[in-house]
Amino acid sequence: MTLSIDDIRAAAERLKGHIERTPCRHSRTLSEITGAEVWVKFENLQFTAAYKERGALNTLLQLSDNERGRGVIAASAGNHSQGLAYHAARLGIPVTIVMPRSTPFVKVQQTRAHGAQVVLEGENYDEASGVAMKLCEEKDLAFVHPFNDLKVMAGQGTVALEMFEDVPDLEALPIPIGGGGLIAGCATVAKSLNPRVEIVGVEPAMYPSFTAKMRGVNGTSGGATIAEGIAVKQVGELSYAIARPLIDEVLLIEEPHFERAVALYCNVEKTVVEGAGAASLAALLAYPTKFKGKKVGLIVTGGNIDTRLLASVLTRELVRDQRLVSLRIIGDDRPGLLATVSAVIGQMGANIIEVAHNRLALDVPAKGAEFDIMIETRDAQHTQEIMDALRERGYPPRAV
Repeated sequence: MTLSIDDIRAAAERLKGHIERTPCRHSRTLSEITGAEVWVKFENLQFTAAYKERGALNTLLQLSDNERGRGVIAASAGNHSQGLAYHAARLGIPVTIVMPRSTPFVKVQQTRAHGAQVVLEGENYDEASGVAMKLCEEKDLAFVHPFNDLKVMAGQGTVALEMFEDVPDLEALPIPIGGGGLIAGCATVAKSLNPRVEIVGVEPAMYPSFTAKMRGVNGTSGGATIAEGIAVKQVGELSYAIARPLIDEVLLIEEPHFERAVALYCNVEKTVVEGAGAASLAALLAYPTKFKGKKVGLIVTGGNIDTRLLASVLTRELVRDQRLVSLRIIGDDRPGLLATVSAVIGQMGANIIEVAHNRLALDVPAKGAEFDIMIETRDAQHTQEIMDALRERGYPPRAV
């Protein structure tokens, strides 16, 4: 079983008029930050905010009348389910989606809103997939796999087809790997059009399924990654067989780089991106020398991130940049102490977010008081200037 660029071109013809032809734009700021020439493909602008619509719809359009009548089922952590549910509803096809219990609420809600019957079972994708296969047999439904299917891979490959139409001289494509469907399709296109293009897989360090299979070992997968869309314990056998010969390297990414990438897309590109959707940019942040000076295409694979998680990620980025800092100050417990400290902070142009006053800590003198003051500053240098000013006034702080 093989996948060719002709299969992907045929998929592109089927999808015309049914999905968004998303833009691929140069990012001057991200280029300056990473040292690469960065081009961003905004698949979060699809109606369901993810590229997964492509593979799902390409599969649905090739179902027989009998299969359409019986209905379809899939297991998904979110984006495949939304794409399948949306287009199945458009085509009048009944759809059931099995989602892991840990799936972000926003994805569950949106999938139901598209008319799908949602079954929440399993702790992860693999367990949910087992439940879906069982239901598929019991109810005689057509199973639409999120990645281990040639029709799905062909649909996902249309992302790269559009990228090379817009930017023919791309030199490197860092592509997220979950089950392997996206990288199989996109690598097929890229290597067919230009064999010198570098294909780099990107996996969460917590879920190195593709890397483990490459090395012939049983890798340990698990943990709470924000890139849950690619948190797959076992890569697809078919997608692996197609993608592996086309991949030059696979990089493992730690959580702070995913978080920073999400924050950069929000602050620089003014676009909302989920953890898995930010994986390609995270690779540039984690391995800058590998991509420096190259013309790199980044795929924003999706934007379905829980709003509380997004708020947390953006706040944590302020802490990393030392723009949000908690300072601990110990002084005499006398009237006016907090007012004096506050005045210094205000004069230095910082904003006080929160104050915690503790008189009972045993490491504080009985006649003393301890303050934890959270402040918002311009940057790390501004924070240091405030700490120096407090120290000069006799209130030496320490960051906590």
